[in-house]
Amino acid sequence: MRELFVGLMSGTSADGIDAALVTFENNKATLIGALNQPFSRALQTGIHNLADSATCSLEQLGALDAQLGLAFADCALALLKQHEIPAHQVSAIGSHGQTVRHRPPSIDTNGFTLQIGDANLIAEKTGITTVADFRRRDMAAGGQGAPLAPAFHHWALQSERCNRVVVNIGGMSNLTWLPSTGSPNGYDLGPGNVLMDSWIQEHQAKPFDTDGSWAASGTLHLGLLTELLQHPFLSQAAPKSTGREAFNLTWLKRKLDTLPSVSQADVQATLCEFTARVISDACMALPGQELYICGGGSKNDTLMHAIKRQLPSWQVETSNTAGIDAQWMEAMAFAWLARETLARRPGNLCSVTGAKRPAILGAVYY
Repeated sequence: MRELFVGLMSGTSADGIDAALVTFENNKATLIGALNQPFSRALQTGIHNLADSATCSLEQLGALDAQLGLAFADCALALLKQHEIPAHQVSAIGSHGQTVRHRPPSIDTNGFTLQIGDANLIAEKTGITTVADFRRRDMAAGGQGAPLAPAFHHWALQSERCNRVVVNIGGMSNLTWLPSTGSPNGYDLGPGNVLMDSWIQEHQAKPFDTDGSWAASGTLHLGLLTELLQHPFLSQAAPKSTGREAFNLTWLKRKLDTLPSVSQADVQATLCEFTARVISDACMALPGQELYICGGGSKNDTLMHAIKRQLPSWQVETSNTAGIDAQWMEAMAFAWLARETLARRPGNLCSVTGAKRPAILGAVYY
């Protein structure tokens, strides 16, 4: 009988849950089905308030942890119902949870990371063994705790034919370097969709810029782009990871305050170009040949065109071309990580996170 796993992912933009039903056979991941379940406006606002606020109450944290646990469970059950799969046929759920703080270790601090979405509730409500809290074991081993998807990218997409780069554009963007020979590498690049999403949510009350159409209507503002590119994270050496703590509307507005008035559409156009520049600059530093893009940003036509324009000698495609659905790549990665944990195999790449040793990731809720 085939082994089935469910991966659950909610990213930095906190727009909803991606659920992927996956089977792994003959060293290949096959997507059986997938589902996106948007968060209610109230739940998304609660997540953003918790993630962006310097102070929050234990009451808020505990309540949101339980709410998200139930939301993750409901999403997994809806996916199984959609495909008429009984819960007892699923080996495990891998839940990334919702990141509300990520403070990578530095010279003067050990760092910490916190993902919520109570896995006790997921396991109890679905009746399926659940693996969660993946980041903290890597951090305990001296790593950044992120990104974790590169281990799956390496397993699924490494080619002996050529060097490849995989870039996931979620709320944040992260890169995986897959040389044809030798060790993989990877790290967080910086903002993916998070600034574009936040800007359009504030000014047009839309969850995201569909196809990048609002960005396409504006004009690049070179002064703002120059300011954004000064962010110290961008010049930081890998391994490195980041989140909304570093790239958010408060930071953006501080930059805008130093400039003459910039139209809202021009800000959106510049944010799109900023994300493209961060990605293309990182790729140009690598001896790559093929770039595969996944995540929500792969559906932003304006962003994709900007990346291709800046990398004229590269083959730039979505990961669909390589056989992994771009929209569901990250959810599939957490299904795979749950499988690795249950098999007692390490799920981190030390060359990516900077951990001192490979580690079996996550906590298991039977």
